[in-house]
Amino acid sequence: MNHDALIVGAGFAGAVAARRLAEEGGRRVLVLERRSHVGGNAYDCLDAAGVLIHQYGPHIFHTNDRRVFDYLSRFTKWRRYQHEVIADLPKDGPGEAGGRLTFPVPFNLDSLRAAFGEEEGERLGKKLLAAYPAQSQVTILELRQDPDPEIAAIAGYVYEHVFVHYTMKQWGQTPEEIDPATTARVPVRLSRDARYFQDAYQGMPLEGYTPMFESMLDHPGITVELGTDALDRLTLADGGIELDGRPFAGPTIYTGQADELFGYRFGPLPYRTLDFRFETMPRDFFQTHGTVNYTVDEDFTRITEFKRLTGQEKPGVTTIMKEYSKAHTGAEGEIPYYAIINERNSALYARYAAQAARYPGLHLLGRLAEYRYYNMDAIVARALALTDSLL
Repeated sequence: MNHDALIVGAGFAGAVAARRLAEEGGRRVLVLERRSHVGGNAYDCLDAAGVLIHQYGPHIFHTNDRRVFDYLSRFTKWRRYQHEVIADLPKDGPGEAGGRLTFPVPFNLDSLRAAFGEEEGERLGKKLLAAYPAQSQVTILELRQDPDPEIAAIAGYVYEHVFVHYTMKQWGQTPEEIDPATTARVPVRLSRDARYFQDAYQGMPLEGYTPMFESMLDHPGITVELGTDALDRLTLADGGIELDGRPFAGPTIYTGQADELFGYRFGPLPYRTLDFRFETMPRDFFQTHGTVNYTVDEDFTRITEFKRLTGQEKPGVTTIMKEYSKAHTGAEGEIPYYAIINERNSALYARYAAQAARYPGLHLLGRLAEYRYYNMDAIVARALALTDSLL
């Protein structure tokens, strides 16, 4: 088949773009995917024990964008799921050595009672509700600036027990290196709402993410080639884009690393990567929630238990995943997960974006290609917007 649209990557960005160009634009779309599967980092599969896992870390779908939700709903039914996260940390204070404390995050009125005790937490909660609107959320910066020293102290507790140590592990930074603007935005909820996300549409693909992607890419106008490195076939020549050594005039949507596309000519863009360690054990469940954040101690940042997310009924066995964050070195097998956004790195990325702009048919789309963080719904919205302009 002769193709008139090229997409590099079969994650959310690539799959949505491919389907729209083929279905609504009548394009003959070639999708090249380096991995042996579709779905990008949202790929899920059964492990050796038959537990449905997310191979590249937990993915929980949530959005306020009705267009995004409706579009994906064409390719999957949904399991109703509202994600809740708890923090697990050592107790501090007299006579409590060796014990563990758990409470919901983001920090809310129930967290306050768990952290300070039922009676004291209730009293502090009433003080907060007298100072700020109920059901709202305030930042720790606002609380720190409150003239009441007890309210200001709550901000200090949240910073120390929820935010700073977890952030140090996640980003490899000291407290002095953490952006004060990020610290200031840490929320405290003035309610007992324990949902991690408060979006209008939340859930998990009923049969899993991978079947959703397979359905999306199942169209006669789409050809998917797995285990194929697009950079072996795609050339950015002086005269334009070439595919397999021949000029290619159709749109090219690239969702991989922008620095890799241009041979790292200006140097690599810094990322954080993740090391996932899976454990399967002969029990129904390991923990009470899908995600437990270890906000103070432990080398890992969190533990995910997949059966809690997916609702899979499989008695007598469960699989958990411990997540370790570290610097991305470019070593073989390392996956760049999180762009490290700062002034220097943004300036470096701008040089790569300027190179891409020299090719009118080339479109950079996605976390890696745009060197920024996107939730799943946001990248679907970006893919829909880009294809709107191309159709």
